[in-house]
Amino acid sequence: MSDIRSNWTQEEISAVYNMPLLELVFRASAIHRKYHDPMEVQVSSLLSIKTGGCPEDCSYCPQAARYHTEVKVHKLLSQEEVVKATNQAKEGGASRMCLGAAWREVRDNRDFDAVLDMVRGIKKQGMEVCCTLGMITEEQAVKLADAGLYAYNHNIDSSEEFYGEVITTRTYEDRLETLKNVRKAGLTICSGGIIGMGESADDRIGMLKTLANLPVHPESVPINALVPVEGTPLADQEQVSAWEMIRMIATTRMVMPGTVVRLSAGRMQMNAEAQALCFMAGAGSIFAGDKLLTTPNPDFNTDMDLFKTLGLTPKQAYKPAKHQEETLVEIK
Repeated sequence: MSDIRSNWTQEEISAVYNMPLLELVFRASAIHRKYHDPMEVQVSSLLSIKTGGCPEDCSYCPQAARYHTEVKVHKLLSQEEVVKATNQAKEGGASRMCLGAAWREVRDNRDFDAVLDMVRGIKKQGMEVCCTLGMITEEQAVKLADAGLYAYNHNIDSSEEFYGEVITTRTYEDRLETLKNVRKAGLTICSGGIIGMGESADDRIGMLKTLANLPVHPESVPINALVPVEGTPLADQEQVSAWEMIRMIATTRMVMPGTVVRLSAGRMQMNAEAQALCFMAGAGSIFAGDKLLTTPNPDFNTDMDLFKTLGLTPKQAYKPAKHQEETLVEIK
């Protein structure tokens, strides 16, 4: 399958992004069917295991300590609380459990040891487990891999040029360094960004160029629409339209064919028809459950009703993508 490449130019991605929308969705859908089962969608559940009090200044985030939001600071959840949440997610159809902690970076302490225990516990339940804990070293990534971690999420958020408009407490290169450490440890990468923060179309295209030109594409790319939160610097940003989300998902599918494109934050502002177009355009994963860390999200029952209407089924844990299955057959 020769569509997968890591030498995209800004101009090439721009030409894809700016196609007439229906033509873009049509082409993206064809690519999606070539590399993935279009009738399966991976369902993930995202749990905040340590909420609020983060020292960073990400302008979109209600968990930053410097902003006055309604988010309350909570210490690390217990193993029992995580097991309970995992059971509920699994019963709701989720095959991946994602644990998020409002840290700038991982520190080698009791809290990290507790997270490693959480990973081991979820792994035993037969679910894929993902963590998003901030910056990590290669050694810490190896410890997570040894505990059974399947994926590590670390978003690059936007283009390198726009990044400094949103975050000043860590650099774009810091983000890429964490992705390198994750890859060296043999973990799969989950990395995407947010649209609707005031960036230009060129910035959206630049973000995709960064991800698409990594030596190996991220296995998962979440596309988030900003959810403006009172008290953050981006509280007054206008909500992006569903059309912009559909265009972004379709473009992501075109430039990273083998990647699972995740329809992430912002689904509460999208009707069922818009979400259906996202699935047609190449989205192969969603977060389900009534909350994404601290922002509202459709609950499991609502999503399962939509799946039933569209004829979609939740993807099983660890099931390879269509193109990966074909590769395995060739190897045998």
